[in-house]
Amino acid sequence: MRGGFVALPKAEIHVHLEGCFEIEDIVRLAQENNVSLPRPREQLLDFSGGLAEFLEFLDFICGLVRTHEQLAQLARRFCERLSANGTRYADLIINPTHWRHWSWHIPDLIGALDAGFSAAEQDGLPSVGMCISLLRTQTADEAADLVQLLTGLRHPRVVALSIDGNEAAAGRTGPRFADAFRRAGEAGLKRTVHAGESSGPEGVRDAVELLGADRIDHGVRAIDDPAVVELLAERGIPLDVCPSSNIKLGLYPSLAAHPLDRLRTAGVPVSVNTDDPALLGVKLVDEYMSCAETFGWSADDVRSVARTSIEASFAPDATKRQLLAELAAW
Repeated sequence: MRGGFVALPKAEIHVHLEGCFEIEDIVRLAQENNVSLPRPREQLLDFSGGLAEFLEFLDFICGLVRTHEQLAQLARRFCERLSANGTRYADLIINPTHWRHWSWHIPDLIGALDAGFSAAEQDGLPSVGMCISLLRTQTADEAADLVQLLTGLRHPRVVALSIDGNEAAAGRTGPRFADAFRRAGEAGLKRTVHAGESSGPEGVRDAVELLGADRIDHGVRAIDDPAVVELLAERGIPLDVCPSSNIKLGLYPSLAAHPLDRLRTAGVPVSVNTDDPALLGVKLVDEYMSCAETFGWSADDVRSVARTSIEASFAPDATKRQLLAELAAW
């Protein structure tokens, strides 16, 4: 059964590079930089403090990466993770604010990661697009600066502008970033927005109506407002759902209680993703298997979710056509 899910042609479109550090990577980088770990190794991935504690830890581990080679190696390891799960393409979220040695050198950050991805692709590993992300606590001017940088750089691997961070702590931020997202869209960048995780359905509505989201990362709290569910279904706006992440970070008590399948059956396009796979101990194949078992998905249901992951991705059209043709034969 597991082999069938590995063979399933699929994309992953909600995954953060910051969440792809294996424990061995963290320990090695800390030793190389003579930095003490914040807690014992066996407790390193204990995030009992929830999302806020988790985001602080991201800042710590990203601060351990200080060279071009270290970034390129992380990119390579990410592609290897995709391959092990049978994932054929990924839109990878990178938030420069977490990378304190690179936040003022974003073109260098993008260039080093691109070198790693390009080398991996030449070796037959899956291809990757980069979604460069704002943090919700940034200002409108900082958002405008990032969009200006990205649109001036026009790097072929940068496919989208993203925004993430703790919605509950930051409050409503849609109006602040509306202009930056409008400019990004006009310049040809796709737009993907974290919403409906620590915020309620109002955050999802803002993502659609103020930020022009092509798709929404998480979005599951839309289930709390039937009008927002109807909005997503009518406009065909996909939700990039990460069930285990939502459970591990305390949003829902169990997969059975998770609204993923209720959103799907209400007509909202949904995909299954891992969010921060290494730090949360999640594998994409296991996400598909658990959802299929818990929600009683048929092979056609699984194929439909995988189709959404491909169609909602920001992959080149040729890549999408190839994957969809392979999916039809799965």
